[in-house]
Amino acid sequence: MASSEKNLSSFSERNTIDISDKKFAVIVSEWNEDITDALYNGVLETLQENGANREHIIKKDVPGSYELTLAAQWMAQREEIDAVICIGCVIKGETKHDEYISNAVAQGLNQVALKFNKPVIFGVLTPNTKQQALDRAGGKHGNKGDEAAMTAIKMLGFSS
Repeated sequence: MASSEKNLSSFSERNTIDISDKKFAVIVSEWNEDITDALYNGVLETLQENGANREHIIKKDVPGSYELTLAAQWMAQREEIDAVICIGCVIKGETKHDEYISNAVAQGLNQVALKFNKPVIFGVLTPNTKQQALDRAGGKHGNKGDEAAMTAIKMLGFSS
């Protein structure tokens, strides 16, 4: 979690493994595209810096964060995929729409992970404002995409 006390892009190297042969599906919401593109760049950089082959990283776009769950299921059911990283951004608005979307996506991704017994990472920002999103997509709080990628790597290490 990003706060004044922790930057999202700072993490321990414990439980990391060789990921050169691992295949990652990265699903990116097109809604709030300026934010999700920055998050995806963080995922890509962190995976590659930690040894992932670019050819083993599959990017798929979906219209919005709500669609991440079904897309994650489609990718997780593919035997060759080792981990799924879902990237989205749901900014609070004038209604409770954000709460319904965020809760549905969190629960759905959890169900997919348990169903397919592989890491399915919730890399979805749920800020109150666009500025808070920018701060977490390469701004003053780092890049949540970095954290999502490292979470996938560590979970793969946990399961080995």
